[in-house]
Amino acid sequence: MRKLLIALIFTALISGLPFPAHGRPKTGGVLIWGRGGDSVSLDPARTDDGESAKVNASIYEGLVRFQDKSTEVEPALATFWKTSSDGKKWTFHLRRGIRFHDGSPFNAKAVLFSFFRQIDPHHPFYRKDFANAATFEYVKTVEALDEYTVRISLKRFYAPFLYNLAEPTAAPIVSPTALRKWGDDFEKHPVGTGPFKFEDWVPGDRIILLRNENYWGSPPYLDGVVFKTIINNKNRLLSLKTAGIHGMDGIDPAAVKKIRSSGDLKLETRTGLNVGYLAMNTEKKPFDQAKVRQAVNHAINKKNLVKLLYQGLAVPATTPIPPIVWGYHKGIKDYAYDRKRAKTLLKEAGYETGFDTTLWAMPVARPYMPQPDRIAKAIKGNLAAVGIRARIVTYDWETYIDKTSNGEHEMCLSGAIGGNGDPYNFLYVLLDKDNAIRPKAENLAFFKHDPLHDILIQAQQISEKAERVRLYHQAQEIIHEQAPWVPLAHAQQIMAHRKNVHGIIQHPTGFLRFEKAWME
Repeated sequence: MRKLLIALIFTALISGLPFPAHGRPKTGGVLIWGRGGDSVSLDPARTDDGESAKVNASIYEGLVRFQDKSTEVEPALATFWKTSSDGKKWTFHLRRGIRFHDGSPFNAKAVLFSFFRQIDPHHPFYRKDFANAATFEYVKTVEALDEYTVRISLKRFYAPFLYNLAEPTAAPIVSPTALRKWGDDFEKHPVGTGPFKFEDWVPGDRIILLRNENYWGSPPYLDGVVFKTIINNKNRLLSLKTAGIHGMDGIDPAAVKKIRSSGDLKLETRTGLNVGYLAMNTEKKPFDQAKVRQAVNHAINKKNLVKLLYQGLAVPATTPIPPIVWGYHKGIKDYAYDRKRAKTLLKEAGYETGFDTTLWAMPVARPYMPQPDRIAKAIKGNLAAVGIRARIVTYDWETYIDKTSNGEHEMCLSGAIGGNGDPYNFLYVLLDKDNAIRPKAENLAFFKHDPLHDILIQAQQISEKAERVRLYHQAQEIIHEQAPWVPLAHAQQIMAHRKNVHGIIQHPTGFLRFEKAWME
């Protein structure tokens, strides 16, 4: 049966033939999803890029998860949970009878194995560079009360904790048996409990997942999902039009009208929990001066950039937080596009004749930045007009991530998708000094500001939402004044698929869910 299924997958990859229509959900078919870049690692402990996370979300699960269309938390591998009155102890009751894709049992020991891997330096598979280390930063102990009950004790009250656990890549449970078997190669042989299980990875080309026939929830309709890498946007869209693939993201906004007018394709959009930005490395001259960073903000024609390169499918960003997230500071006035003011600030900073620098551009389209190469060129032109001579630099996706996380850039384009709808994800994760640590920094501005740090830590320690909003407003005011970024845009989430494809869930956090997808 498995050989027959693999044969069908390769037939679909070659021919792109649609499946027969029945007009109602049906089981069967292999959905080919086109994307702009390959995954870097399928080990959750090393997942710090969107393309890896997108695949991992179908392979792994955590104790809890987000509901299909919101950031409300619901049970996953845990059936229910309780918290102590002080919010420091969380007791999770696990589902029984679940097995990992390799047949090994899921239980409290497996949970402790995955969690201690992230927090215990003496764990045999501990990774110092764990990509989502902040999830367990305030965990004091994890203990198994019995075979199907786990208690997590925190060092202090931590407001985002449950929502962090629900992020698909933050706290997934991996198979201890598979990790012991494969070691460092586990990233190429991932094993979880999710609705799809790993089958094959041809680097730079495709990753194949098959339906988990023993899934504890409702089994997927699809026989499998193929994540097909087609870097060029135009080529990816052409493949969609000719049924070489069945769906895609990373869409060039300029193609939206053509997709909408197509009789075979359907475009789906929703408000995005994301931000695209230009980070200035504050540890490198001249970006160690706030006046230089403010000058760069004044030099960039953000509104024109959003209009032309996002085709109106975004709003200009004034702070790192998207307007739909609670805690957004609508009172902050954006830096005006003002070349004269930019030149004045540069003169005051000692750079009257400008300076030479580099501008790093991502090699792949991302939901928050669908045309990074063109955006880089537009920014380069804006900066040149005030005397800042920027040379555009790019690398392959994995190298780009590694080098920017290690602080090797001067300026770089990047972005983020909020994992849980909490301002913490945009402010603490992306701009606090705790996350400016090489070689896996998420604070790509390497911005280290003690008063900001104190505010962001305080906001994590209280439960009153109104007080958290007040603190997050203060944080945004500091970030606006110090200007470690040019926040560029909050883009709509866009995906397109053939009209015979149904049920793909485009979650607000940017992840895709295929367990309810089906094909006519």
